[in-house]
Amino acid sequence: MPPGRVFAAFSDLALRQRWFRIPGEPGSAHHELDFRVGGREVARGTFAPSGVPEQVEYRSEFLDIVPDERIVFTYAITVDGRRHSISLVTVELAAAGYGTRVTRTEQYVFLVLTGDGGVDVAHLEGSMRLQFNGLESAVGRP
Repeated sequence: MPPGRVFAAFSDLALRQRWFRIPGEPGSAHHELDFRVGGREVARGTFAPSGVPEQVEYRSEFLDIVPDERIVFTYAITVDGRRHSISLVTVELAAAGYGTRVTRTEQYVFLVLTGDGGVDVAHLEGSMRLQFNGLESAVGRP
């Protein structure tokens, strides 16, 4: 897919919802997107990975957008009303043959650690793999 199609997967709410969401119980999900510099995205849901329901919220702000080329944003993850982590992310898109090379650079800080933090890093890395797999699936569909 060309960079424009991948960019649309970030900028169009219906397409974004195909690959980016907070896992949750049916009816608990909320997602809004104001994709512009200074705009925000909010996604939240309630789920119970350990049997105890948790309220998870993703809240971002877009700092720089170059259509079909670059998106820079910050985001915070809140669990049960307590801020868990904050990140600064740059997503770069470049044509590569018949597709698009996506480069994601993330700087993050965990404000609340699970044990020594190893579980938190593993969770973040696993989430990114799931998102990239979902993104690939979403942009590959007409």
